[in-house]
Amino acid sequence: QARLLESGGGLVQPGGSLRLSCAGSRKLSTFYDMGWLRQVRGKERELVARIFIDGRTYYKDSVKGRFTISRDDANLTVHLQMNRLTPEDTAVYYCRSFEDDSWGQGTQVTVSS
Repeated sequence: QARLLESGGGLVQPGGSLRLSCAGSRKLSTFYDMGWLRQVRGKERELVARIFIDGRTYYKDSVKGRFTISRDDANLTVHLQMNRLTPEDTAVYYCRSFEDDSWGQGTQVTVSS
């Protein structure tokens, strides 16, 4: 397992955008099957987006058309582009490797006016 590191969280107004990044492993295989999950205090962690080794993607219904997950193999990084953010997107966002079960420590995203 590698220790992953998320970045790019912060405070944004409704309708705004943020781009999260996840890096930290030096093994390309860590990034074969990656996901972004989020957790609101008091609720279970939920899968928001996932990118598989063949490039297929999965999105939670509520983020389809607004969020885009991508993988940069050259830089061993996974991104989550989040557009048209709403207050309901407020959560701690985690990246996870489903390949080797590596996790990041989370980054706070707050959508508020």
